[in-house]
Amino acid sequence: MTFSRGRSVSCFILALFAVLINPAISSRASSFIRLPSSDESPDESPDESQVIAHCAAWRLAVETDNAGKWKVVPRGCVSYVKNYYSSGQFDADYDVLVVYITNYAKTIKLAGNGKDAWVFDIDETLLSNFAYYKAHGYGSEPYDNTQFYRWVVTGKAPAFDASLRLYNALKKLGFTIILLTGRDESQRSITEKNLLYAGYSGWNRLLLRGPEDQGKAATQYKSEQREKVVKEGYTIHGSTGDQWSDLQGFALAARSFKVPNPLYYIP
Repeated sequence: MTFSRGRSVSCFILALFAVLINPAISSRASSFIRLPSSDESPDESPDESQVIAHCAAWRLAVETDNAGKWKVVPRGCVSYVKNYYSSGQFDADYDVLVVYITNYAKTIKLAGNGKDAWVFDIDETLLSNFAYYKAHGYGSEPYDNTQFYRWVVTGKAPAFDASLRLYNALKKLGFTIILLTGRDESQRSITEKNLLYAGYSGWNRLLLRGPEDQGKAATQYKSEQREKVVKEGYTIHGSTGDQWSDLQGFALAARSFKVPNPLYYIP
């Protein structure tokens, strides 16, 4: 039996219309193309495997900078984020990162003139503020600068085991350590005390936001600070931070390494 072209097209349109108006079929079809975003939660009453898959996809998008600007952890992924840390997965991820960084650092032939630099961010890179975020919904609450400031001035943020090992290993290899943070100049004293309390020492300089840096996006501010360092004759062989804004922009390191952080995003 043969059909005319016009009749075939009509049949296709009728079939497509049937899919669109049938709730059961339409729902199944849409589920195949649904992508997670930072402001939505899994479907109502999903099973545990669906929640984990949804939130793992969200975290991957965050870590690869595909999620773009996001403000809070999706409410359906709070337990996932909590488990990411409590299960030891974050520590395992950071441990692997340290191996890659150390292997790379060992391949670099240093000039030996004190100008071979490695740049570190501080918060969620060297110091852990997890205790603060645990008390504030694991990143599901909007950022509150006043409350975070109260946490910072306690000076009790611990080091990550992995970051402290990395920091000391790079010092031993002969790198000059430069700390570049988004914290304000007014927090210099407590930041230095906290770093020492956590076990860090021997950095070359600690760069913080001055009055002229207020209001600047993190990428711009940190790029400008790196540029000043480069103009002083330093070679930035590596950079480590938990935000893409720590690592992007200009005056970049020869190689940059991102620490996992699904708790917050800084543009």
